[in-house]
Amino acid sequence: MSCTVVLGAQWGDEGKGKVVDLSTVDADVVVRYSGGHNAGHTVVVGDTKYILHLIPSGIIHRGKINIIGNGVVIAPDALIEEMEILKKQGVVFDENFYISKRAHVIMPYHKTIDVLREEMKGKKKIGTTGRGIGPTYADKSARTGIRICDLYDDEVFREKLEQNVREVNFLMEHLFKQDKIDAERIFKQYKEYAEYIRPYVAETSEMVTDLYDAGKKIMMEGAQGTMLDLDFGTYPYVTSSSASAGGACTGSGLSPRKIDNVLGVVKAYSTRVGSGPFPTELLGQDGEDLRQAGHEFGATTGRPRRCGWLDLVSLKFSVSINGINLIALTKLDVLSGLDKIRVCTAYEYDGKVLDKFPAELKYLDECVPVYTDFDGWKEDLTTVKSYDELPANAKKYVQFISDFLKVPYALVSLGTDREQTIKLNELF
Repeated sequence: MSCTVVLGAQWGDEGKGKVVDLSTVDADVVVRYSGGHNAGHTVVVGDTKYILHLIPSGIIHRGKINIIGNGVVIAPDALIEEMEILKKQGVVFDENFYISKRAHVIMPYHKTIDVLREEMKGKKKIGTTGRGIGPTYADKSARTGIRICDLYDDEVFREKLEQNVREVNFLMEHLFKQDKIDAERIFKQYKEYAEYIRPYVAETSEMVTDLYDAGKKIMMEGAQGTMLDLDFGTYPYVTSSSASAGGACTGSGLSPRKIDNVLGVVKAYSTRVGSGPFPTELLGQDGEDLRQAGHEFGATTGRPRRCGWLDLVSLKFSVSINGINLIALTKLDVLSGLDKIRVCTAYEYDGKVLDKFPAELKYLDECVPVYTDFDGWKEDLTTVKSYDELPANAKKYVQFISDFLKVPYALVSLGTDREQTIKLNELF
Protein backbone atom coordinates (compact mmCIF):
# COMPACT_ATOMS: atom_id res chain seq x y z
CA MET A 1 0.00 0.00 0.00
CA SER A 2 1.21 3.47 -0.85
CA CYS A 3 0.00 6.92 -1.81
CA THR A 4 1.67 9.49 -4.05
CA VAL A 5 0.37 13.04 -4.40
CA VAL A 6 1.03 14.58 -7.82
CA LEU A 7 0.73 18.36 -7.86
CA GLY A 8 1.82 21.40 -9.81
CA ALA A 9 4.77 23.16 -8.19
CA GLN A 10 4.39 26.40 -10.16
CA TRP A 11 1.37 28.35 -11.45
CA GLY A 12 -0.34 25.35 -13.03
CA ASP A 13 -0.11 23.96 -16.57
CA GLU A 14 3.05 22.04 -15.72
CA GLY A 15 1.91 18.84 -17.42
CA LYS A 16 0.33 17.06 -14.44
CA GLY A 17 -2.10 15.16 -16.66
CA LYS A 18 0.67 13.50 -18.63
CA VAL A 19 2.67 12.68 -15.50
CA VAL A 20 -0.36 11.14 -13.82
CA ASP A 21 -1.19 9.26 -17.00
CA LEU A 22 2.33 7.82 -17.16
CA SER A 23 2.36 6.97 -13.46
CA THR A 24 -1.14 5.48 -13.46
CA VAL A 25 0.28 2.36 -15.10
CA ASP A 26 1.67 1.46 -11.67
CA ALA A 27 -1.30 2.77 -9.64
CA ASP A 28 -4.60 1.12 -8.74
CA VAL A 29 -6.59 4.23 -7.80
CA VAL A 30 -6.52 7.84 -9.05
CA VAL A 31 -8.18 10.53 -6.92
CA ARG A 32 -8.87 14.12 -7.97
CA TYR A 33 -8.93 16.18 -4.77
CA SER A 34 -9.36 19.90 -5.58
CA GLY A 35 -10.53 22.53 -8.04
CA GLY A 36 -13.30 22.39 -10.58
CA HIS A 37 -13.73 22.29 -14.34
CA ASN A 38 -11.50 25.35 -14.65
CA ALA A 39 -8.64 22.84 -14.69
CA GLY A 40 -7.68 21.02 -17.87
CA HIS A 41 -5.51 17.96 -18.48
CA THR A 42 -4.70 16.90 -22.03
CA VAL A 43 -3.55 13.32 -22.50
CA VAL A 44 -2.52 11.96 -25.90
CA VAL A 45 -2.65 8.20 -26.48
CA GLY A 46 -1.64 7.25 -30.00
CA ASP A 47 -3.80 9.33 -32.32
CA THR A 48 -6.44 10.05 -29.66
CA LYS A 49 -6.45 13.20 -27.57
CA TYR A 50 -8.37 13.11 -24.31
CA ILE A 51 -9.16 16.47 -22.69
CA LEU A 52 -10.13 16.06 -19.05
CA HIS A 53 -11.49 18.76 -16.77
CA LEU A 54 -13.08 17.01 -13.79
CA ILE A 55 -12.50 13.32 -14.33
CA PRO A 56 -9.20 11.83 -13.12
CA SER A 57 -6.68 10.95 -15.82
CA GLY A 58 -6.76 7.29 -14.83
CA ILE A 59 -10.15 6.89 -16.51
CA ILE A 60 -8.51 6.09 -19.86
CA HIS A 61 -6.82 3.02 -18.32
CA ARG A 62 -8.87 -0.13 -17.84
CA GLY A 63 -8.81 -1.65 -14.37
CA LYS A 64 -8.18 1.61 -12.51
CA ILE A 65 -10.54 3.13 -9.95
CA ASN A 66 -11.16 6.86 -10.44
CA ILE A 67 -12.58 9.10 -7.73
CA ILE A 68 -13.70 12.73 -7.68
CA GLY A 69 -13.13 13.70 -4.06
CA ASN A 70 -15.08 15.96 -1.73
CA GLY A 71 -12.62 18.83 -2.25
CA VAL A 72 -13.70 19.25 -5.88
CA VAL A 73 -16.57 21.56 -6.83
CA ILE A 74 -18.72 20.00 -9.53
CA ALA A 75 -20.74 21.55 -12.32
CA PRO A 76 -23.04 18.61 -13.15
CA ASP A 77 -23.69 19.77 -16.70
CA ALA A 78 -19.95 20.04 -17.40
CA LEU A 79 -19.30 16.64 -15.80
CA ILE A 80 -22.02 14.94 -17.84
CA GLU A 81 -20.79 16.54 -21.05
CA GLU A 82 -17.25 15.35 -20.32
CA MET A 83 -18.49 11.84 -19.62
CA GLU A 84 -20.46 11.73 -22.85
CA ILE A 85 -17.47 12.86 -24.92
CA LEU A 86 -15.25 10.24 -23.30
CA LYS A 87 -17.84 7.53 -23.85
CA LYS A 88 -17.81 8.33 -27.57
CA GLN A 89 -14.03 7.86 -27.45
CA GLY A 90 -14.50 4.38 -26.03
CA VAL A 91 -14.02 5.14 -22.33
CA VAL A 92 -16.11 2.93 -20.03
CA PHE A 93 -17.80 4.19 -16.85
CA ASP A 94 -18.99 1.51 -14.44
CA GLU A 95 -17.44 0.41 -11.15
CA ASN A 96 -14.27 2.30 -12.08
CA PHE A 97 -15.70 5.77 -11.39
CA TYR A 98 -17.06 7.39 -8.22
CA ILE A 99 -18.14 10.88 -7.15
CA SER A 100 -18.06 12.05 -3.54
CA LYS A 101 -21.50 12.74 -2.11
CA ARG A 102 -19.79 15.45 -0.01
CA ALA A 103 -18.55 17.44 -3.02
CA HIS A 104 -20.14 20.86 -3.48
CA VAL A 105 -22.21 21.70 -6.55
CA ILE A 106 -21.68 24.65 -8.87
CA MET A 107 -25.05 26.28 -9.51
CA PRO A 108 -25.97 28.55 -12.44
CA TYR A 109 -25.97 31.61 -10.19
CA HIS A 110 -22.37 30.90 -9.18
CA LYS A 111 -21.28 31.28 -12.81
CA THR A 112 -23.31 34.47 -13.24
CA ILE A 113 -21.89 36.07 -10.10
CA ASP A 114 -18.37 35.02 -11.08
CA VAL A 115 -18.57 36.85 -14.40
CA LEU A 116 -20.33 39.95 -13.06
CA ARG A 117 -17.88 40.40 -10.16
CA GLU A 118 -14.93 40.20 -12.54
CA GLU A 119 -16.51 42.85 -14.78
CA MET A 120 -16.99 45.16 -11.80
CA LYS A 121 -13.29 44.91 -10.86
CA GLY A 122 -12.18 46.34 -14.19
CA LYS A 123 -8.39 46.54 -14.38
CA LYS A 124 -8.07 44.82 -11.00
CA LYS A 125 -9.79 41.64 -12.17
CA ILE A 126 -8.22 38.36 -11.05
CA GLY A 127 -8.56 36.62 -14.40
CA THR A 128 -10.93 33.80 -13.45
CA THR A 129 -12.36 31.45 -16.06
CA GLY A 130 -15.89 32.58 -15.15
CA ARG A 131 -17.02 29.03 -14.40
CA GLY A 132 -18.37 29.73 -10.91
CA ILE A 133 -15.54 28.04 -9.02
CA GLY A 134 -14.80 30.88 -6.57
CA PRO A 135 -18.42 31.66 -5.65
CA THR A 136 -19.04 27.95 -5.03
CA TYR A 137 -16.12 27.68 -2.64
CA ALA A 138 -17.28 30.93 -1.03
CA ASP A 139 -20.71 29.40 -0.35
CA LYS A 140 -18.98 26.29 1.00
CA SER A 141 -17.07 28.41 3.51
CA ALA A 142 -20.18 30.44 4.32
CA ARG A 143 -22.02 27.16 5.02
CA THR A 144 -24.69 27.89 2.44
CA GLY A 145 -23.39 25.51 -0.23
CA ILE A 146 -25.30 22.65 -1.83
CA ARG A 147 -23.61 19.24 -1.84
CA ILE A 148 -24.11 16.30 -4.18
CA CYS A 149 -25.98 14.39 -1.46
CA ASP A 150 -28.45 17.27 -1.11
CA LEU A 151 -29.66 16.75 -4.68
CA TYR A 152 -31.31 13.47 -3.66
CA ASP A 153 -33.44 14.94 -0.87
CA ASP A 154 -36.11 17.13 -2.45
CA GLU A 155 -36.99 18.92 0.76
CA VAL A 156 -33.39 19.75 1.66
CA PHE A 157 -32.43 20.69 -1.88
CA ARG A 158 -35.41 22.96 -2.43
CA GLU A 159 -35.01 24.71 0.93
CA LYS A 160 -31.31 25.43 0.39
CA LEU A 161 -31.81 26.47 -3.21
CA GLU A 162 -34.66 28.88 -2.50
CA GLN A 163 -32.80 30.48 0.39
CA ASN A 164 -29.70 31.01 -1.77
CA VAL A 165 -31.68 32.33 -4.71
CA ARG A 166 -33.40 34.91 -2.48
CA GLU A 167 -30.00 36.34 -1.55
CA VAL A 168 -28.68 36.10 -5.10
CA ASN A 169 -31.73 37.86 -6.52
CA PHE A 170 -31.24 40.75 -4.12
CA LEU A 171 -27.73 41.17 -5.56
CA MET A 172 -28.98 40.73 -9.11
CA GLU A 173 -31.59 43.45 -8.68
CA HIS A 174 -29.78 46.01 -6.53
CA LEU A 175 -26.08 45.53 -7.29
CA PHE A 176 -25.68 43.97 -10.73
CA LYS A 177 -28.92 45.34 -12.27
CA GLN A 178 -29.68 41.98 -13.90
CA ASP A 179 -32.73 39.75 -14.29
CA LYS A 180 -33.66 37.54 -11.35
CA ILE A 181 -32.81 33.83 -11.13
CA ASP A 182 -35.63 31.25 -11.38
CA ALA A 183 -35.18 28.74 -8.53
CA GLU A 184 -37.80 26.29 -9.81
CA ARG A 185 -36.15 25.99 -13.21
CA ILE A 186 -32.81 25.21 -11.54
CA PHE A 187 -34.46 22.66 -9.25
CA LYS A 188 -35.93 20.68 -12.14
CA GLN A 189 -32.78 20.88 -14.21
CA TYR A 190 -30.49 19.72 -11.41
CA LYS A 191 -32.79 16.85 -10.47
CA GLU A 192 -32.24 15.53 -14.00
CA TYR A 193 -28.49 15.90 -13.62
CA ALA A 194 -28.65 14.11 -10.28
CA GLU A 195 -30.34 11.06 -11.82
CA TYR A 196 -27.66 10.79 -14.50
CA ILE A 197 -24.80 10.70 -11.98
CA ARG A 198 -26.65 8.74 -9.27
CA PRO A 199 -24.96 5.38 -10.08
CA TYR A 200 -21.55 6.90 -9.40
CA VAL A 201 -22.23 8.79 -6.15
CA ALA A 202 -20.65 7.28 -3.03
CA GLU A 203 -19.04 8.01 0.35
CA THR A 204 -15.61 8.22 -1.22
CA SER A 205 -13.69 9.27 1.90
CA GLU A 206 -14.31 5.83 3.42
CA MET A 207 -13.63 4.21 0.06
CA VAL A 208 -10.18 5.82 -0.34
CA THR A 209 -9.15 4.77 3.17
CA ASP A 210 -10.42 1.23 2.67
CA LEU A 211 -8.57 0.92 -0.64
CA TYR A 212 -5.34 2.11 0.97
CA ASP A 213 -5.74 -0.29 3.89
CA ALA A 214 -6.42 -3.09 1.40
CA GLY A 215 -2.97 -2.56 -0.09
CA LYS A 216 -3.92 -0.56 -3.17
CA LYS A 217 -1.54 1.97 -4.73
CA ILE A 218 -3.19 5.39 -4.74
CA MET A 219 -2.37 8.40 -6.90
CA MET A 220 -3.70 11.79 -5.74
CA GLU A 221 -4.16 14.23 -8.60
CA GLY A 222 -4.15 17.95 -7.90
CA ALA A 223 -5.43 20.84 -10.00
CA GLN A 224 -3.80 24.19 -10.81
CA GLY A 225 -0.45 24.79 -9.09
CA THR A 226 0.97 25.62 -5.69
CA MET A 227 1.54 29.28 -6.51
CA LEU A 228 -2.21 29.53 -7.08
CA ASP A 229 -3.01 27.96 -3.71
CA LEU A 230 -5.58 29.95 -1.73
CA ASP A 231 -3.30 30.22 1.31
CA PHE A 232 0.22 30.14 -0.13
CA GLY A 233 -0.14 31.50 -3.63
CA THR A 234 0.07 35.08 -4.90
CA TYR A 235 -3.14 36.11 -3.13
CA PRO A 236 -5.61 37.38 -4.33
CA TYR A 237 -4.48 36.24 -7.79
CA VAL A 238 -5.06 32.61 -6.87
CA THR A 239 -7.57 29.85 -7.25
CA SER A 240 -10.22 29.24 -4.57
CA SER A 241 -9.04 25.89 -3.25
CA SER A 242 -6.02 24.18 -1.70
CA ALA A 243 -3.79 23.33 -4.64
CA SER A 244 -1.00 22.28 -2.27
CA ALA A 245 -0.38 18.86 -0.72
CA GLY A 246 -2.57 19.68 2.28
CA GLY A 247 -5.56 19.76 -0.05
CA ALA A 248 -4.99 16.09 -0.86
CA CYS A 249 -6.02 15.15 2.67
CA THR A 250 -8.90 17.57 3.17
CA GLY A 251 -10.12 16.99 -0.39
CA SER A 252 -10.18 13.19 -0.22
CA GLY A 253 -10.53 12.13 3.40
CA LEU A 254 -7.25 10.20 3.43
CA SER A 255 -5.12 10.66 6.53
CA PRO A 256 -1.84 12.60 6.08
CA ARG A 257 -0.10 9.64 7.74
CA LYS A 258 -0.90 7.60 4.64
CA ILE A 259 0.84 9.85 2.11
CA ASP A 260 4.22 8.39 1.16
CA ASN A 261 5.46 10.64 -1.67
CA VAL A 262 4.74 14.13 -2.97
CA LEU A 263 5.72 14.46 -6.62
CA GLY A 264 6.05 18.06 -7.75
CA VAL A 265 5.58 18.59 -11.47
CA VAL A 266 7.92 21.33 -12.70
CA LYS A 267 8.02 22.81 -16.18
CA ALA A 268 11.54 23.54 -17.44
CA TYR A 269 10.51 27.21 -17.63
CA SER A 270 7.68 29.19 -16.03
CA THR A 271 4.19 30.02 -17.26
CA ARG A 272 1.17 31.70 -15.77
CA VAL A 273 -2.43 32.33 -16.92
CA GLY A 274 -4.46 35.34 -15.84
CA SER A 275 -3.47 38.33 -13.77
CA GLY A 276 -0.98 38.51 -10.93
CA PRO A 277 2.75 38.97 -10.33
CA PHE A 278 5.19 37.00 -12.46
CA PRO A 279 8.79 38.11 -11.71
CA THR A 280 10.52 36.21 -14.52
CA GLU A 281 7.98 36.95 -17.25
CA LEU A 282 9.43 37.49 -20.73
CA LEU A 283 7.60 40.24 -22.58
CA GLY A 284 7.79 40.90 -26.28
CA GLN A 285 9.14 38.48 -28.89
CA ASP A 286 11.15 36.32 -26.46
CA GLY A 287 8.00 35.47 -24.52
CA GLU A 288 6.04 34.86 -27.71
CA ASP A 289 8.74 32.55 -29.08
CA LEU A 290 8.65 30.47 -25.89
CA ARG A 291 4.85 30.39 -26.00
CA GLN A 292 4.80 29.09 -29.56
CA ALA A 293 7.58 26.56 -29.01
CA GLY A 294 5.83 25.15 -25.94
CA HIS A 295 2.29 25.42 -27.36
CA GLU A 296 1.36 27.39 -24.28
CA PHE A 297 -2.38 27.81 -24.66
CA GLY A 298 -4.91 26.68 -22.06
CA ALA A 299 -6.53 23.26 -22.52
CA THR A 300 -9.74 24.57 -20.94
CA THR A 301 -9.99 28.12 -22.27
CA GLY A 302 -7.43 28.35 -25.08
CA ARG A 303 -6.02 31.47 -23.41
CA PRO A 304 -2.36 32.23 -24.21
CA ARG A 305 -0.13 31.65 -21.20
CA ARG A 306 2.38 34.20 -19.99
CA CYS A 307 5.88 32.72 -20.31
CA GLY A 308 9.20 33.34 -18.59
CA TRP A 309 12.40 31.84 -17.25
CA LEU A 310 12.35 29.21 -14.50
CA ASP A 311 11.79 30.76 -11.06
CA LEU A 312 13.63 28.73 -8.42
CA VAL A 313 12.70 31.11 -5.60
CA SER A 314 9.04 30.24 -5.90
CA LEU A 315 9.88 26.59 -6.51
CA LYS A 316 11.96 26.36 -3.33
CA PHE A 317 8.97 27.72 -1.42
CA SER A 318 6.72 25.19 -3.15
CA VAL A 319 9.05 22.33 -2.19
CA SER A 320 8.97 23.48 1.43
CA ILE A 321 5.22 23.81 1.97
CA ASN A 322 4.34 20.64 0.04
CA GLY A 323 7.10 18.43 1.34
CA ILE A 324 8.01 17.57 -2.25
CA ASN A 325 10.47 14.68 -2.27
CA LEU A 326 10.43 13.90 -6.01
CA ILE A 327 10.32 16.08 -9.11
CA ALA A 328 8.95 15.45 -12.58
CA LEU A 329 10.56 17.88 -15.01
CA THR A 330 8.47 18.52 -18.13
CA LYS A 331 9.02 20.18 -21.51
CA LEU A 332 12.81 20.22 -21.31
CA ASP A 333 12.83 19.80 -25.09
CA VAL A 334 11.13 23.18 -25.58
CA LEU A 335 14.38 24.89 -24.57
CA SER A 336 16.38 23.21 -27.34
CA GLY A 337 17.92 25.69 -29.75
CA LEU A 338 18.36 28.54 -27.29
CA ASP A 339 21.85 30.01 -27.02
CA LYS A 340 21.40 31.02 -23.37
CA ILE A 341 19.00 29.79 -20.73
CA ARG A 342 18.38 31.76 -17.55
CA VAL A 343 17.28 30.61 -14.11
CA CYS A 344 16.11 32.94 -11.35
CA THR A 345 17.82 32.13 -8.04
CA ALA A 346 16.88 35.25 -6.02
CA TYR A 347 15.02 38.57 -6.21
CA GLU A 348 16.43 42.05 -5.69
CA TYR A 349 14.09 44.57 -4.08
CA ASP A 350 14.95 48.03 -2.81
CA GLY A 351 18.66 47.25 -2.83
CA LYS A 352 18.22 44.01 -0.90
CA VAL A 353 18.54 40.45 -2.17
CA LEU A 354 15.60 38.19 -1.30
CA ASP A 355 16.20 34.45 -1.42
CA LYS A 356 12.81 33.55 0.05
CA PHE A 357 9.44 33.90 -1.65
CA PRO A 358 7.64 36.93 -0.14
CA ALA A 359 3.97 37.17 0.75
CA GLU A 360 3.82 40.85 -0.24
CA LEU A 361 2.65 41.38 -3.82
CA LYS A 362 4.48 44.72 -3.94
CA TYR A 363 7.81 42.93 -3.63
CA LEU A 364 6.90 40.49 -6.40
CA ASP A 365 5.60 43.25 -8.68
CA GLU A 366 8.65 45.48 -8.28
CA CYS A 367 11.53 43.05 -7.74
CA VAL A 368 14.29 42.38 -10.25
CA PRO A 369 15.16 38.70 -10.79
CA VAL A 370 18.73 37.62 -10.04
CA TYR A 371 19.69 35.16 -12.76
CA THR A 372 22.17 32.36 -13.25
CA ASP A 373 22.90 31.79 -16.94
CA PHE A 374 23.50 28.49 -18.71
CA ASP A 375 24.73 27.66 -22.17
CA GLY A 376 21.94 26.14 -24.22
CA TRP A 377 21.97 23.11 -26.50
CA LYS A 378 21.06 22.68 -30.15
CA GLU A 379 20.23 18.98 -30.13
CA ASP A 380 16.67 17.79 -30.73
CA LEU A 381 15.64 15.86 -27.61
CA THR A 382 12.65 14.07 -29.11
CA THR A 383 14.75 10.97 -29.87
CA VAL A 384 16.37 10.82 -26.41
CA LYS A 385 15.48 7.63 -24.52
CA SER A 386 17.70 7.86 -21.44
CA TYR A 387 19.30 10.42 -19.17
CA ASP A 388 22.75 9.51 -20.50
CA GLU A 389 21.65 10.54 -24.00
CA LEU A 390 20.84 14.09 -22.94
CA PRO A 391 23.27 16.77 -24.20
CA ALA A 392 25.90 17.80 -21.64
CA ASN A 393 24.40 21.28 -21.23
CA ALA A 394 20.92 19.82 -20.69
CA LYS A 395 22.31 17.57 -17.96
CA LYS A 396 23.96 20.57 -16.28
CA TYR A 397 20.62 22.43 -16.36
CA VAL A 398 18.72 19.50 -14.87
CA GLN A 399 21.34 18.86 -12.20
CA PHE A 400 21.50 22.50 -11.15
CA ILE A 401 17.75 22.59 -10.54
CA SER A 402 17.87 19.36 -8.54
CA ASP A 403 20.81 20.55 -6.44
CA PHE A 404 19.29 23.97 -5.78
CA LEU A 405 15.98 22.48 -4.63
CA LYS A 406 17.67 19.53 -2.90
CA VAL A 407 15.13 17.18 -4.46
CA PRO A 408 15.86 14.25 -6.80
CA TYR A 409 14.01 13.65 -10.06
CA ALA A 410 11.48 10.89 -10.55
CA LEU A 411 11.33 11.46 -14.29
CA VAL A 412 12.08 13.87 -17.11
CA SER A 413 9.24 14.25 -19.61
CA LEU A 414 9.87 15.31 -23.19
CA GLY A 415 7.38 16.50 -25.82
CA THR A 416 3.82 15.18 -26.00
CA ASP A 417 4.53 11.49 -26.61
CA ARG A 418 3.38 9.40 -23.63
CA GLU A 419 6.36 7.09 -24.02
CA GLN A 420 8.91 9.89 -24.36
CA THR A 421 9.80 9.94 -20.68
CA ILE A 422 13.01 9.15 -18.88
CA LYS A 423 12.21 7.45 -15.57
CA LEU A 424 14.84 8.04 -12.91
CA ASN A 425 13.02 6.75 -9.80
CA GLU A 426 10.00 4.55 -9.23
CA LEU A 427 6.99 6.17 -7.57
CA PHE A 428 5.57 3.05 -5.97
